[in-house]
Amino acid sequence: MKAWQYASLVFLGGCCFGILSTFVKLAYGAGFSIAEVTGGQFIVGTVLIGVLALFSKGNKLSIGQIVRLVVAGIPMGLTGIFYYQSLQWLDASLAIIFLFQFIWIGSLLEWIWEKKKTSKVKLLSITVLLVGSVLAAGIFTQGANRFSIQGAAWASSAAVMFATFIYVSGTVGKTLQPVQRSAWFSVGGLLAVLTLYPPIFLTEIPLLIELTPYVLVLGLFGVALPPLLFSIGMPHVGAGLGTILSSSELPVAIILSTLVLAEPVSWSQWMGVSIILAGIIIGNKKESSVCSKQVRISDFSV
Repeated sequence: MKAWQYASLVFLGGCCFGILSTFVKLAYGAGFSIAEVTGGQFIVGTVLIGVLALFSKGNKLSIGQIVRLVVAGIPMGLTGIFYYQSLQWLDASLAIIFLFQFIWIGSLLEWIWEKKKTSKVKLLSITVLLVGSVLAAGIFTQGANRFSIQGAAWASSAAVMFATFIYVSGTVGKTLQPVQRSAWFSVGGLLAVLTLYPPIFLTEIPLLIELTPYVLVLGLFGVALPPLLFSIGMPHVGAGLGTILSSSELPVAIILSTLVLAEPVSWSQWMGVSIILAGIIIGNKKESSVCSKQVRISDFSV
């Protein structure tokens, strides 16, 4: 695959996450609790990716490798828990702005753990993305009326966990088969969720029937697809560029919150979404060209 194709997979992984907040809000509106929504999502998602892994050729793993992969998936589960908590306090279009802080947290983690300095292009891209995110959140037009300290704290915690998961998905088990890695990541996320929210709701059949449409969507786009797409693309684009590409979730979340939830979105917010897309293009274009050059150089190495 070419560099832009790997980048596209990470971009799509971010779009998948952008779908979640709208369906979580719909599930809350239907009367379901965070335990039911989060638990159902991870059970369904882990089963989906697990079945796919069974029919895929994978590597023979040691106990140590499995443990590392499962532990690496825990931040994904915590991201869902923290973010869905924030949605009980904030509108979907506002909660996403706090989660969106993962774009600079990811570069910070890359600098701390790999001593990798952030390039000028990447800094420019992050700056543009942050400016766009402030406008997209509508902070200056209507954010004050919708702001909640509790919601902001939960969503900010989710941002730290999401940045951590993006980083580890690009570093842990890089040589393993992507579906296999994703399956074990999902197991780690599931264990984190079930530890905090025991699946008592599984004994209530009528509730499960009503909950199924919501958790099918959330499981597919929140647990099964993102780690698979990240497992394929992230090792090739790196955590820094990966966080920039994953910011695609913000415009998707805002667009869906407008179309489905009828949350108010001003012209300045749409301008913010446009700026965010520009920031993604800036970061992807320059970084992808660097990746392509590195690949060409490595082709002649011995």
